Amino acid sequence: MPTSFPSERGTFRLSMLLNDKRYRSYTFQAFALFVLICVVAYLGKNLVENLAAAGLNISYGFLGEASGYDINQRLIEYSSQSSHLRAAFVGILNTLLVAFLGCITATILGITAGILRLSNNWIVAKLMSIYVEIFRNVPVLIWILIINAIFLAVLPQPRAFKGENPEASMLWDMFAFTGRGIYAPKPLFLEGSMVVIGAFILSILAIFALRRYARHKLYSEGRLINTLWPSLALFFIPTVIIFYASGSPIGLEYPELKGFNFKGGIYARGGLISLWFALSIYTGAFIAEVVRAGILSVNEGQTEAAAALGLRTNLVMNLVVLPQALRVIVPPLISFYLNITKNSSLALAVGYMDITATLGGITLNQTGRAIEAILLLMLFYLIISLGISAIMNIYNRSIMLKER
Repeated sequence: MPTSFPSERGTFRLSMLLNDKRYRSYTFQAFALFVLICVVAYLGKNLVENLAAAGLNISYGFLGEASGYDINQRLIEYSSQSSHLRAAFVGILNTLLVAFLGCITATILGITAGILRLSNNWIVAKLMSIYVEIFRNVPVLIWILIINAIFLAVLPQPRAFKGENPEASMLWDMFAFTGRGIYAPKPLFLEGSMVVIGAFILSILAIFALRRYARHKLYSEGRLINTLWPSLALFFIPTVIIFYASGSPIGLEYPELKGFNFKGGIYARGGLISLWFALSIYTGAFIAEVVRAGILSVNEGQTEAAAALGLRTNLVMNLVVLPQALRVIVPPLISFYLNITKNSSLALAVGYMDITATLGGITLNQTGRAIEAILLLMLFYLIISLGISAIMNIYNRSIMLKER
C-alpha cells in the first residue's frame, strides 16, 4: 500500500520563502524592490547633500515667476508676462498636439502603405517598398530639416499675397499657404452652438452604433448591410438641420492680410507642419512593415474561404484579414506611438515651442533650475508614455482571442 504523508499546505515556515517555488519568486521580487529603494534613497540623499554644500536647494517657486519670453505657437492665451508654469502648460499642449496629429497620420499612412506593399500591381508594390526603405533608414531629424527647408523654399511669403497683381492667392479665399505657416478659418461659437455640437456628437455615436449593428448581423446571420451612405447621411443631415434651425450659431473668422502678415483665423506655424509631416512619414514607414507582417501572418486559407463565399476584396481585408492581423500589429504599434511622442522633443530644430523648448530650454536657462526642470520633464514624458501604453493595452486585450 502506498505510504501517505501528512499535508502541510496549511502551515507556513520561513524556510519556504526560498525552498517553496510558490513563494520564491515573491522573495526575489521583494529583495529587488528593497535594493532599488535603497539605491534611489542613497542617490537622493547624495543629491540633497551636494546641493546644500553648494548653497542650493530644490524649489519650484520659479514656476510662479513671470516668464519674460514669447511663444510663437500656442493653443491657450499666453504673453511674456505669464508665469513659467503657464509657459510649461503651453509647451505641454503643443507637444500633445503634434503627438496626436502624428499618431493619427502615421497610422493612416502605415496601414495604407502596408496593404499596398502586398498589392498585385508591381509598380504600386515597388513604390511602397521604396517609400519604406528610404524613410525608415534615414534619421528622423534629417527628415524634419528637409521638410522644413522645402516648406520655406516652395511656399511664398505673406507679402506675395499683397498688391494689385499678387504673386500668390488664397485657396477659396479661406486658406493661405505661406512660408511662415498655414492660415485657416477659425470657428466662432455663439449662443446656441452647444446644441449643434451635441447633435454632431450624437451623430458620431449613431454611426458607431450602426456599424456595430451591421457587424453583428453579418457575423450572426450572414447578412451584409451597406453602412456607407447611411453613415454619410447621419454625419451631415442631422447636424445641418439643427445648425440652420438654431439660427446658424457657429460662424467662421477668416484670415486677412493686414500689413505684412495675416491676422485672424487659425495659424499653424511652419515648424508644426514640418514636425508633424516628418514624424508621420518616418513612423508610417515602420508601421507599414508591421502591418505587412500582420497581414502575412493570417493563413491564406482564411482569404480563400472568404473569397469563396463571394466577399469582395475590400470586405475580405476589412472583415477577415485585418481583424486577425491586429493581434500582431497592435503590440509594436504601442512602441511607435511612444516614439512619436518622444521624438517630438526634436521640435526645437525647426523653432516649434514644445515642452522641451519651453520648460527644458528657455525656462531652465533663465532660472538656472536645471534639476527641477529636468525632473518635471521626466515626469511629464513618463505620465504620457504610461497613459498611451495603458490605453493601447486596453484595446489590445479587447481584440485578443478569447480562449475557453
